[in-house]
Amino acid sequence: MQDPSAISGRKRVIVIMDGAADEPQAELGGLTPLQAARTPNCDTIAGAGICGLAKTIPDGMDPGSDVATLSILGYDPRRYHTGRAPLEAASLDVPLNPDDIAFRCNLVTCDGETLIDYSAGEISTADAHVLIALISDKLSTSRVQFYPGVSYRHVMVWRGGLPDVKTTPPHDIIGQPIEGRLPQGDGEEMLRRLMFDSLEILDSHDLNKRRRDEGNPPANMIWLWGQGRACRLPSFALTRGTPGMVIAAVDLVRGVAKCAGLSAPKVKGATGNLETDFSAKARAALEALDSLDFVLVHVEAPDEASHQASPERKVWAIEQIDEHIVGSLLERLQSLPGSRLMVVADHYTKISTRTHTREPVPFAVLGPPRDEAERYDEQDAAQTERFLEEGWRLPDLLFQG
Repeated sequence: MQDPSAISGRKRVIVIMDGAADEPQAELGGLTPLQAARTPNCDTIAGAGICGLAKTIPDGMDPGSDVATLSILGYDPRRYHTGRAPLEAASLDVPLNPDDIAFRCNLVTCDGETLIDYSAGEISTADAHVLIALISDKLSTSRVQFYPGVSYRHVMVWRGGLPDVKTTPPHDIIGQPIEGRLPQGDGEEMLRRLMFDSLEILDSHDLNKRRRDEGNPPANMIWLWGQGRACRLPSFALTRGTPGMVIAAVDLVRGVAKCAGLSAPKVKGATGNLETDFSAKARAALEALDSLDFVLVHVEAPDEASHQASPERKVWAIEQIDEHIVGSLLERLQSLPGSRLMVVADHYTKISTRTHTREPVPFAVLGPPRDEAERYDEQDAAQTERFLEEGWRLPDLLFQG
């Protein structure tokens, strides 16, 4: 960690509201969730500083937090992105050799024909670990291994695997047939067999019987997707001239941090879903700023609300971020001249389709020059006419001055 005596006092902070950008909602009177939410702190930043739209998802790339987080940290995804799962593997300290392929391994709810729930009702980490341990015991081989993560998010590694396979994110096909969405390409027979074997193993497990009795969806199948080889990133500290920390609950974002050489401690109470401890993340960020000049805080909650098709929950999640995280950080940084605070939605997650899309996202940065937006939302950001075609240049606005 950087010597406190060398700290410049000019802090740089990013708050990512995952999936916060959206379309107008009839349930919200024709407003987007960002427009409907009470966000006085984000609005202060937009009104007093830089505000606009950034293209965090390059043309031709799948919209998701893996691509977007790379952009927001200043890494061109077209150059550095290798897949979603390798980043999660990095967070879990899963060793990957150059010829290994990592897969995201969701615990899902499936009846064998239809994908019912991409997260098995946001299964608890404790319950998930029981089921992943069973899958590992029954299905692991010398070339296939399973690694437990958080809640429904886990990792499978295919040692010496074949790279040319197409997979589908489960949150994109909620309530839809899985036929045509199963792995296609190199190794498809093995990957499909693992998925359907897991259904046989898990569906009748006592834990899932209990979940059904309690009215919760069973975690009765694994879903493999987001594959790729190990990710290698240039050091953030060498690129930006300062070490830093990432506060995040989801392994994907923590993995990007680790690949970039940033610390990524686990925060008690941070869950990666709607039931997260927003204040705990704020406290962790404020504590980090006592000894570091750069901190990124990622909050998954708005994205989860979109996948659940809940406008009300999405508005609530955005308001919690504004009050507990942005508000606390804004108060600290306003007392430190030259410091900058950015708020940004990494990608759109549309309630109407429950999926990610690649439209440019709104961002705001505390500090000059002033773009005179009134609020932090999609419409005001567009009206400033400030547009970053290369979203991976966002940190340039944060570190300028």
